[in-house]
Amino acid sequence: MTQAPTPTADTVRRLVRSLLKDGVDDSAGPEVRPAAPGAQPATWWVGTRHVLRLAPDREATARQRRELRLRDLVRPHVPVALPTSVAYGEWAPGLTYTLDSKVPGGSGTRYDVSAVGEADLAGLLTGLREVPVRQAEALGVPRTAPRSLEALRRAAERPAARLADADEFDATRLRQLTQPGAVQLAAQPGTAVLVHHALTADHLVVSADGRVRGILGWADTVLGDPAEDIAGLALAVGSPAAVRAATLAGYGARPCLRGLWLARCDAVLDLAARLDGTGETPLPLLRQRLGHAWEAILLERVTELRED
Repeated sequence: MTQAPTPTADTVRRLVRSLLKDGVDDSAGPEVRPAAPGAQPATWWVGTRHVLRLAPDREATARQRRELRLRDLVRPHVPVALPTSVAYGEWAPGLTYTLDSKVPGGSGTRYDVSAVGEADLAGLLTGLREVPVRQAEALGVPRTAPRSLEALRRAAERPAARLADADEFDATRLRQLTQPGAVQLAAQPGTAVLVHHALTADHLVVSADGRVRGILGWADTVLGDPAEDIAGLALAVGSPAAVRAATLAGYGARPCLRGLWLARCDAVLDLAARLDGTGETPLPLLRQRLGHAWEAILLERVTELRED
């Protein structure tokens, strides 16, 4: 098997020059820089208005090809912007690239989502549900089975105890999700929809006024459990905002609570794994996600008041 070349600034600069000659206009010229730190960056800023993404292997190439077609399928159904490819081809034999227009705005780590932004997220969730499943399948979007919340709850018990020992988390909070409760919140048959599956703060394009202007990162999209996107939003913008957006999108208590607990268990597992030396996500970000996921939603606050 031929070793894939390592993308470098020179590789990107030569590719960008050829694209500019072919009529792709960028007032900043062929200035390029990695979008994120890393030894082999696959995403590059090109000037101020474009993003170049290089598929590093054959699997990523297949996903990128599917992603470009999928974005065109999703675009008419959602009220937020999706990146548009202005040039597409191969940067190495069998490995593709796409030069995308930059969606104006900052990331969800820079700006907080406002109440109007929550309505934007509701429109996103509504639109994803409206995308025809058969058309997505025809593009090769895979189906994934819903995760077992009970299995996830059990898997989080010991990591929660380790976080408690490290003074990172109150492990008794996980007991709010009982075994019967986890079973009750199992995904219902026949509810599969198009799921973005990577609604992280970095993939939310937010304006200074808190509006959600765009959504990035469509390579991991699947057909599956809509609670996964509710969970992603809970980690990214907080559980109350995620549940409000899902409720505005027409989701009932079951998928909202299921998404909430998926996020909570994931946050515990991810932070514990990082403290054990696994993974590369920065600890401050994992702690922020844990805090977001464990924010109480209105229903929980009302229950606490009744108990008092």
